[in-house]
Amino acid sequence: MSDWMVTGSPLPRRRARALSPLREHLRDTFWFAPTAAMAGVLVVWLAAQELDAALVRSLQDAGDYDTLAELLRFADDAKAVVSAVGSAMMTFIGVVFSISLVAVQMASGQFTPRVVRLFVRSRITKATFAVFLATFVLTLLVLTSYDGNPDPRAATSVPLVQSVLTLLMVALSLVLFVMYVNGTLRLMRVSHVIARIAAETFRAAALMPAPARDGEADGLGPVTAWVAHEGRAGVLRDVHSARLVRVARGHGVVLRLVPRIGDFLVPGTPVLAVHGGAAPPRRALRYTLSVGVERTFHQDLAFGLRQLSDIGLRALSPAVNDPTTAVQALDRVVQILAALARRPLDAVVDRDRRGAARLVRSVPGWAELVDLGFTEVRGCAAEAPQVSRRLLAGLDDLLLLVPPERREPLLRHRELLRQAVERATPAPADRAFALRPDRQGIG
Repeated sequence: MSDWMVTGSPLPRRRARALSPLREHLRDTFWFAPTAAMAGVLVVWLAAQELDAALVRSLQDAGDYDTLAELLRFADDAKAVVSAVGSAMMTFIGVVFSISLVAVQMASGQFTPRVVRLFVRSRITKATFAVFLATFVLTLLVLTSYDGNPDPRAATSVPLVQSVLTLLMVALSLVLFVMYVNGTLRLMRVSHVIARIAAETFRAAALMPAPARDGEADGLGPVTAWVAHEGRAGVLRDVHSARLVRVARGHGVVLRLVPRIGDFLVPGTPVLAVHGGAAPPRRALRYTLSVGVERTFHQDLAFGLRQLSDIGLRALSPAVNDPTTAVQALDRVVQILAALARRPLDAVVDRDRRGAARLVRSVPGWAELVDLGFTEVRGCAAEAPQVSRRLLAGLDDLLLLVPPERREPLLRHRELLRQAVERATPAPADRAFALRPDRQGIG
C-alpha cells in the first residue's frame, strides 16, 4: 500500500542523488551563500566594467564628446549615491545580524535549542546576508572605477553600467530586508516552527529508499568482515548511499550500516558489516559517512519527532506551563505517524542498477516512533486536561489508520495515560473530563 500524508496525497518517491549529502551540509553552513555571492558580484563587476570601458571607447571613436561629458557629470552625481550606499550597507548588515541573534536566542529558549538549525538553514536569511554583503563589496569596487579626469577626450572609464547595477542591488536589498523581517517573525511563532519541523520530516521520509522485502534484511548471510569507525567521535549525520552502493557493487558484497542515522559514534566501534566477501579498502570508503556535532533531517526519520517531543515537553514544564503549544506539537506528531501508519519500517535497502541489494540501513520501527512521539509528553499530560484530551483523540485516530499488528503500542500508551490521569485526578467528574477525546484539547 502506498504511503499517505494527511492531505491524502502519496509521499513522493525520488531517487537519491549522489551530491545530496554535500548539498545538505552546505545548507547547514552560513558561510557558503555569502562567499558565493561576493565571488559572483566580483565577476559581474568585471563584466560591467568592461561594458563601461567599451561605451567610453565607442563614444570617443565616434567623436561624441558632448554625450561623454554628460555621462561624466552623471557619474559624479552617482558617486555620491554609491558612497552613501556603501556606508549604509554596513549599518543594514549590523541590524540584520542583531535581529538574527535575538530571534535565535528567543527561539532556543522558548522551543528547544535544536530549532536553531531552522534559522541557520533559512534561505531568506542567507539570501539577505549574501545580497547585503555583495552590495557592499560592489560599492567598494565601483568607487575604484571612477575617473577623476573631467576631460571627455582623456577619460578612460565612466561607471554608468556599474552605477545602475549598484542601484538595482540596493533595490533588491530593500525587498529582501522586508522579506527577511517577515520570515524571521514567522520563525519566532511556534506554529510556524512546528510546521517547518513537520515539513522537514515529510521530506526526509519521501527521500528514503525502498523498504526491505520480507526477510531480506535478515537473509544477508553471515558477516564476513567488519569496518570500524576511524574518524572523530560524533553523531552519524548521514551516509553517502550512492557511493556505498558503487563500492559494494564493485567488490561484489552487501554492506549493512550497523548504527542508525542519529547514533553517536565512538572511534573503534563497527559501522559497516560486510556480507559475502572481504571488506572494501579503507580508501574506497572515504567520505561515505558524515559525522558531526548534531543531527540533521537529511536521512534521520526520527529527528522531527524528537524535536516535537522536546517542544511539547518544554511547554508542559512548570517554568513555561503552555499546554496549547504542547497540543500543537501533538497535532504534528499525529500527522507524521499517520503518514507512516502503513509504511514498512525497520530497514531500508539501497540497490544497484540491476536491482540487487547493496546497502541495508536500519530505521526506527513503528513502536519506536510511537514511543518517541508520545512517551515524554504523556508523562506530563496527566495534570493538563487539554493535553490528555488531545493525546487520546490522536491515539484514537491512529488506531483507525494502522493495521492490526501496529495497534499494540497505541493501546499501551492509551492505557498508561488513563492510569496516570486516574492517579493525578481523584475527582470523578474531573477525571471523566480529562479522559474525553478532543482534537482541540479544550476548544
